[in-house]
Amino acid sequence: MALLEVKGLTKRFGGLTAVDEVDFHVNEGEIVGVIGPNGAGKTTVFNIVTGFYQPDEGEMNFDGGSLIGLKPNQVAKRGIARTFQAIRLFPAMTVLENAMVGQHCRTKAGLGGAIFMGPRTRAEEKKIRESARDALAFFGKRLSPLENELAGSLSYADRRRLEIARAMATEAKLLLLDEPAAGMNPGEKDGLITLIGRLRDEKGYAVVLIEHNMPVVKGVSDRVAALDYGKKIADGTYQEVARNPRVIEAYLGARHEETA
Repeated sequence: MALLEVKGLTKRFGGLTAVDEVDFHVNEGEIVGVIGPNGAGKTTVFNIVTGFYQPDEGEMNFDGGSLIGLKPNQVAKRGIARTFQAIRLFPAMTVLENAMVGQHCRTKAGLGGAIFMGPRTRAEEKKIRESARDALAFFGKRLSPLENELAGSLSYADRRRLEIARAMATEAKLLLLDEPAAGMNPGEKDGLITLIGRLRDEKGYAVVLIEHNMPVVKGVSDRVAALDYGKKIADGTYQEVARNPRVIEAYLGARHEETA
């Protein structure tokens, strides 16, 4: 059984169909790359799966239950966490505090607990810090020694890593990474390939990543799905999808394909 299964996913904005009857699935421990030109509907799919948008049509099932109608915090609690194209950290908070935010969907203390800080609240606060530090430790010397630094002072690549650490701190089963290699230099991209593989091999995550950098997609993906104008046009191994005429046309145009 697939960990995430999406059938007939459709989303319209006025007269524009941004996602058009898309089917895809993600198995446990699988890394799936999602590719396509700008405007193909990739991030919209992420937004629907994570509850930022509700679909107009279709089904979404995760770990045996439907995601339809759930809000983003409820989706996170179910076990799906994401990063964003534009990094969304809290720059005036520390690295550790940003990672701790990932535990928000798991906390139980209310306003009273936060004010009076009773034993249960203190125990919960300790667990939140431990979970956040565990997530930072996964990145070794890149983040753990910087836990008291402001997130806004980090390098671009380390801010990307911190956003992944925050997603990990939610105790997710599935990570959705939206263009994680954006803005990275070649060496950092090579490190990202290793990192995503470790997320699966060492931590057991299933991963879906939207990415325009084809060497990254090729380096990490067990399977690749391609979108164009909101429709899925190919699904298979990287080599199968890269050779697909519809994918070549979507990226390079029919005229280029005829010339080739």
